Amino acid sequence: MTGDPFVAHRSLLFTVAYEMLGSAADAEDVLQESWLRWAGADRSQVQDPRAYLVRIVTRQALNRLRTLSRSREDYVGEWLPEPLLTSPDVAEDVELAESVSMAMLTVLETLGPAERAVFVLREVFELPYGEIAEAVGKSAAAVRQIARRSREHVAARRPRTPVSRAEQQAVVERFLAALRTGRLQELMEVLAPDVVMIADGGGLVAAALAPVHGAGVVAALLARANEVVARFSAAAVWLNGAPAGRIEFDGEPSAVSLVVEAGRVTRIYVVRNPRKLTRLDDPAQLAR
Repeated sequence: MTGDPFVAHRSLLFTVAYEMLGSAADAEDVLQESWLRWAGADRSQVQDPRAYLVRIVTRQALNRLRTLSRSREDYVGEWLPEPLLTSPDVAEDVELAESVSMAMLTVLETLGPAERAVFVLREVFELPYGEIAEAVGKSAAAVRQIARRSREHVAARRPRTPVSRAEQQAVVERFLAALRTGRLQELMEVLAPDVVMIADGGGLVAAALAPVHGAGVVAALLARANEVVARFSAAAVWLNGAPAGRIEFDGEPSAVSLVVEAGRVTRIYVVRNPRKLTRLDDPAQLAR
């Protein structure tokens, strides 16, 4: 089994599925379905196993994505991608780290299924248009048009100024330190005036049902969170290829990812839905 192409490319296939779905659990389901199709394939007819496997995973992910798009309409509150614990090594591949960041994954949620698949396969994995066309069931010319539109769509919505890993790490540490003290002024100093906080509780735990805007309101909510629980902790971790935080309220974990611009936090993603927090102990294996 260790010599099987599916096993050899599993990290790549998981990354493709995760970037298309924003959910590790759904990505694993897609890999299971894809493995069954691979197991039944006539290997003598497969010239390029990697390309063949990416096609299978893309098609299965597209099917799953169309189903999920309908179910997410009934989701309680804001829907955020499932956070992944990652090793610092992921950040060494800057493009991979950006592509799996919470900020990028939330932008990808605003694309249609075909647009998302084309963007991921072209911009992240640099597949030729012909291979993408086979994977999504469209002509190469149509894929080129979709790629151009999706690229413009994402460019208009992604963070404006990328920051270095060192700056991201420094701001995250300042944010977590301010969170531990619960002091309003310290929180205000690390937040941008127009900061936005988005929380995902899935209706299972307490979380804001709509985005919270403005440093004053966000800081007040964060400061209060420290006060209303008996046990509170905030530790630095690596999530989705970037420095982030793991917060615990009376032993219940939350994942906090930050967007940093000009030395301040401009966006906060808080995932509290316990069903999305099963990947916070073992680092995910990601690859391009």
